[in-house]
Amino acid sequence: MRADDKVNILMVDDQPAKLLSYEVILAELGENLIKATTASEALNVLLKTDIAVVLMDVSMPDLDGFELADVIRQHPRFQKTAIIFISGVHLTDSDKIQGYRSGAVDYISVPVVPEVLRAKISVFVDLHRKTRQLESLNAELEQRVAERTEEMRRREEQYRTRAELLDLATEAITVRTLDGRAEFWNSGAEALYGYTRDEMMGQDMHALLNTAFPNPREEIEQHLREQKWWQGNLVQKTRNGTEVVVACRKTMNHEGNLVLEVNRDITEQLQAQEALREAEKLAAMGRVAGIIAHEINNPLAAITNTLYLVRNHPSLDDTARHFADVAEQELQRVSHITRQTLSFYRESKQPIAVNLPELLDDVLDLQERALTSSRIRLSKRYLATPVIHGFPVELRQVFLNLVGNAVQAMPTGGTLGVHLREVTDWSRNRRGTAISILDTGTGIQPDDLKRLFQPFFSTKSTKGTGLGLWISKGIIQKYDGTLTCRTFRSNQGNVTCFRVFVPVSGGFNVGSQPLAGGEPVRPEVELPTNHHAGIAL
Repeated sequence: MRADDKVNILMVDDQPAKLLSYEVILAELGENLIKATTASEALNVLLKTDIAVVLMDVSMPDLDGFELADVIRQHPRFQKTAIIFISGVHLTDSDKIQGYRSGAVDYISVPVVPEVLRAKISVFVDLHRKTRQLESLNAELEQRVAERTEEMRRREEQYRTRAELLDLATEAITVRTLDGRAEFWNSGAEALYGYTRDEMMGQDMHALLNTAFPNPREEIEQHLREQKWWQGNLVQKTRNGTEVVVACRKTMNHEGNLVLEVNRDITEQLQAQEALREAEKLAAMGRVAGIIAHEINNPLAAITNTLYLVRNHPSLDDTARHFADVAEQELQRVSHITRQTLSFYRESKQPIAVNLPELLDDVLDLQERALTSSRIRLSKRYLATPVIHGFPVELRQVFLNLVGNAVQAMPTGGTLGVHLREVTDWSRNRRGTAISILDTGTGIQPDDLKRLFQPFFSTKSTKGTGLGLWISKGIIQKYDGTLTCRTFRSNQGNVTCFRVFVPVSGGFNVGSQPLAGGEPVRPEVELPTNHHAGIAL
């Protein structure tokens, strides 16, 4: 309904003369005036027409005004229709109360004052017109929302089709007062923070969430009052004490007494960005290390040749020749380190034969300084020399990560075990190679074991990105293998074992080689339910 649309006014009276007088008085309002002389006629008009106001005589022959009002009010459509009674006799207070109970909104006594009747009718006419306008606007708004929702649904379908993985963070929508008391708390907020709606109502939400603001809270509230909006990142704590970072958008209502907050969890997004920066730094360091190692090789070859000539020079006595031998051995170590560095940087494009004992020895050579400085004893036990087809750089990454974690778990010393043997995985009835990395460090808590291989989970507080074990497990799964972990606790100390199993399948494994000076080792059988138990370091 538009503002200039006419509304309908129903006049009910059994006397035509009175109806005519009401029509003359109300004609100035410019609305549609409908007359009815009986209750049944009035009801028929109501059922067929949208009526804004009913002007009704109290005394009528078939049904009096009170009874007709009761009938009108029983219909759902007319429960809010304005009814004004006109009475030619004096009404007692009990009569008026009965009329109000029947649904009357006002009374007019005879004789009727035209200005008073027009004024009262016009009030309810305007109210009806505005109500209909609001209903029309609501319907239009609902239509727009439906169209927008449909558009968003179509876009979401397009994004879902184009993306292999779409990770939507659940948004927490809350409404609070200016002093922080929660007035609304949606299911997204319950899922993010762990507090139910009933627990949060009336509570100071930012105090309960221990919110850390990027700027003083007073400045943010001042910006809200002036600009009606604010956005930024907040650091908050959930019910279980987990710290989360949320992207927050705040909007203040027109009255200035309520604030709508929409929070989206971006903790993992920020962790991923930080991990990416760390990975980029490590990649850059690897490239620099490869360049340096390559440049060192050229003068290193010249020094090696010169030292060879000096060592065999007839003028040297036995002592000088001994020192020359020592220098040549150290140069060979430097050459070995440069070759290792280059091999870490240069990944092969196709799977190649990888000797696992040699690869493990290369990793342990790189950790030699850390083992010595931490007073860690090394216990190696290679019961086979398997060669597998794979990518040496990513395999080195796996074992360098596992050995590095073991070393960090023993800051005050301990024993590092590196065991390799052929086993049978009875759970899937397949043969393969098991490499176990053991340490006598602090151990891993049972709750942490459940989340150990999840991305971004770390037991090193802020020192780790939480991606090392997740990436390592993904690499081993490429070989159809497994990476598992168990911690054993006893009165003598803790033993943590990370076990890598690579099966003989799919052309990865090319068989075992005999150990130096002996026959090929008969593979040991390892039960899957007890494959870590009883390992002595």
